[in-house]
Amino acid sequence: MPAKTAPKKNLSALKRVKQSEKKRLLKQSVKTKIKTQIAKLTSALQSQDKDGTAAILKETEKIIRRAASKKIIHKNAASRKISRITNKFNAMKVKETDFKPSTQAEVS
Repeated sequence: MPAKTAPKKNLSALKRVKQSEKKRLLKQSVKTKIKTQIAKLTSALQSQDKDGTAAILKETEKIIRRAASKKIIHKNAASRKISRITNKFNAMKVKETDFKPSTQAEVS
């Protein structure tokens, strides 16, 4: 972050500084929320709980899409994040089904 400059004397510049600071704090809180939600999802993926993880995935995707629509994060960054977490979730589902023994009897 750049060092703070000398205070402005122009009223519109002062207003702009206030607006920028307010917007920065808002964006910071949303970005933190996204990171926290992704961390929750990652821990849920490690616990191998399929139903709970699906709910967390849906909520995480919703938060990321909302941030992108409000231009807090770039739409391509949002798509990339959603793609990565969805791939991890799908990999967990595949891993879970690969090791289950077949319940059908083989007929020859």
